Amino acid sequence: MNVEEVIKTNKKMPLVKRTLIHVALVANKLDEEVSAVLKPFDISIQQFNVLRILRGQNGKPANLSTINDRMVTKMSNTTRLVDKLILKNFVNRTICLKNRRKVEIVITEAGLNFLNEIDGILFEAEKKILKNFSDAELHELNELLNKF
Repeated sequence: MNVEEVIKTNKKMPLVKRTLIHVALVANKLDEEVSAVLKPFDISIQQFNVLRILRGQNGKPANLSTINDRMVTKMSNTTRLVDKLILKNFVNRTICLKNRRKVEIVITEAGLNFLNEIDGILFEAEKKILKNFSDAELHELNELLNKF
């Protein structure tokens, strides 16, 4: 991806500015690619992220704060995301018996089955997105990104 071509400029940009724009463009491209894979399943990246967080709980409930803390994209509308997943029967929300102010959210069997259905499809899409990188380059890229 050539930054100058994408933003249609012939001007030489300072390296810092070019790098930040480049990272933003790559992030948008990744978001578009993953969204396109999830679209036929009528689920957003954020909803998918919530399901994966809940699957990682291994049957233990999570509250909204826990989910929000673990989200890849931090959002203030976690409640709405959970509401949409409830309508799809992918999660259940209950009031904690020990603390009635606490809401507990768990993934349902339907939610687990849904994730199992799209895991392979998403894995193939992820491989396609990164096909131009060797394993060594991916390790190096991850090391560089760890500096953030």
